[in-house]
Amino acid sequence: MRKRLLQATLLAVAVTAFVLGIPLVISALKLVEDITRGDLSGRAQQIATRLDEQVAAGEPIELSNVRLVVPDDARLTVRIRDRTYTYGTDPGANPLVETVSMVQSGTVRLAVPSGPVRTQQLQVAGGISLLAVLSAGTGGFVAIVTARRLADPLRHVADRASRLGAGDFRPDPKRHGVPELDRVADALDASGAALSQLMQRERELVGDVSHQLRSRLTALQLRLEALAETDDEETSEEAGAALEQAERLSGVLDDLLAAATAARARDAEPLDVSAELSGVAEDWREQFRAQGRTLRLRIEKGLLARATPARLREAMGVLLDNALRHGEGTVSLTAKYGSGTVLVQVADSGSGVPEELVPHVFTRGFSGGGSTGVGLALARALIEADSGRLELSRPATFEIYLPVARADDVLGVPWRTDSTPR
Repeated sequence: MRKRLLQATLLAVAVTAFVLGIPLVISALKLVEDITRGDLSGRAQQIATRLDEQVAAGEPIELSNVRLVVPDDARLTVRIRDRTYTYGTDPGANPLVETVSMVQSGTVRLAVPSGPVRTQQLQVAGGISLLAVLSAGTGGFVAIVTARRLADPLRHVADRASRLGAGDFRPDPKRHGVPELDRVADALDASGAALSQLMQRERELVGDVSHQLRSRLTALQLRLEALAETDDEETSEEAGAALEQAERLSGVLDDLLAAATAARARDAEPLDVSAELSGVAEDWREQFRAQGRTLRLRIEKGLLARATPARLREAMGVLLDNALRHGEGTVSLTAKYGSGTVLVQVADSGSGVPEELVPHVFTRGFSGGGSTGVGLALARALIEADSGRLELSRPATFEIYLPVARADDVLGVPWRTDSTPR
């Protein structure tokens, strides 16, 4: 986009300079010659008038009386009654000549060398060309600035759309002063908020449906197991068959939930969590220093999990911002391998979430600290979108559980039999 804008603007500047510059150069060359010829014509007319006066008074022709009017490098030729009078030096080949008729049946001819005129024409043409080059350079600079001013906002909006597609639903406050692009940015922020709410509603719906179905299936299985133990052989046989179908239905439910989880996490990939968390910590360290706080890291090396980088960065940003705003003292960021998971902990030295708020801390729109109440709900939705979990384990400690990358996802990594990397 930037290259095309730059090329189009430079092409327009070049065409304009070409279309206007060539006629301007031709006009300037002709103007220089016309000025010189006009000056010669005026001088010749003055000489003719003076000589006419001499002839009318019966005086002999004296060209010395008009020498002040003749240019230094010019030659004056006067023809009167078949007589020719000359004055001045030879102008050389191809001179500029102006001839004026006299009243007394004669002509006055002034010739000057063409070299000085051609030199002046070249100087004027060079000056015009220089102006054209300066104009093109100025146009090029304006084109570069304009292309950057248009291309950079477009690139930023495109990056914002890419982050949105990767699961980064954070609103982006940056605007560029271009109404059309700002409207696109507003639409992307609105879409991010809508997708975040949709993801949370989907998660809640799946959880509610799973809980209700599992509860009913468990109750049904218990009743069928009781019926299968009766003395009536026919009733016991039918109950056993029904119990088998209930168990199959429970398996189908497990498969459907696993498929839904896998679909949500289809963008997750083997990720070096250690490097990702270190990068997030570097981004936030200066903000903690500005408030006299310390961010301490305890991250094992080589932690590999299936996760989406943008979602993990966003969730970690929410947790660190929450610790910075509502926590106290030193904030600890810990990451290590757990039982088949990568465990990430964010803890601070404050009193943590009040007991009465713990059940609602991940509820969207609920806040005990005057904030929007969106951050923690969004963070949980992002982590669960990668088949992970976000929990409040202690009043001042949040824990993220990420699935460990499988052995067939990463080449060249030794694995234990319990699927936990060494």
